[in-house]
Amino acid sequence: MIRELLSYRLHEVANLLSRGAELRYRREFGVSLWEWRTIALLGAATEPLSLSHHAHAAGIHKSQMSRVVSGLAKRKLVVRDANSQDARGVHLTLSRSGEKLYAGLIEAAAQRDRAFRGCLTRDEKQAFDSALAKLAGQARAFIQQEKK
Repeated sequence: MIRELLSYRLHEVANLLSRGAELRYRREFGVSLWEWRTIALLGAATEPLSLSHHAHAAGIHKSQMSRVVSGLAKRKLVVRDANSQDARGVHLTLSRSGEKLYAGLIEAAAQRDRAFRGCLTRDEKQAFDSALAKLAGQARAFIQQEKK
């Protein structure tokens, strides 16, 4: 029964995609999946991010994000600057080395995305994108219902 549930099937595919990504990113760039996600989010940001905001965006606990960022900072890929508006907070940005790594990682991610989408016809891609958008909207609606 559980293997037939939509949430289980989506989770299974997402895990397979993540495992494959982690193997490639470790081999080619020497980063874990959480490090890749952190670098990708920082690279796409238009302004420095706080640790809390970044953890929320990545969907992980702040303490786990802190460990990931510490490791990246030690490797001089991420820069932590004091937050002038919050003495306890820091702003995160990529260093020059981090930006170079981001460029390689994002290109590898785009290649993987094209390869996965390449197994679908044009009509299947459109239907898949439409279905994902509908499912995300329905999931958001269910969350709002549960909060009442």
